[in-house]
Amino acid sequence: MALESKRFRGMFLPTEVVLLKQPCFTPGRLFEPGQYKVSDLPDVAFDMGLVDHLPPVQSNNSEIINAENEQAQE
Repeated sequence: MALESKRFRGMFLPTEVVLLKQPCFTPGRLFEPGQYKVSDLPDVAFDMGLVDHLPPVQSNNSEIINAENEQAQE
């Protein structure tokens, strides 16, 4: 038996950008897979489990900032 991840609109902030994993068909519009603000997506996308949080972004910004601080101190 597969585990199912239930999502609902209340799990996300209205201004949060989320990932639509599959096409979502509504009577008025087709939503292609991609990134959308939560407020732009229909409730059915959340009810069907088509929406997920974006993966965390990994960057080297902290390393760059730390290197700049060290150079400034020298």
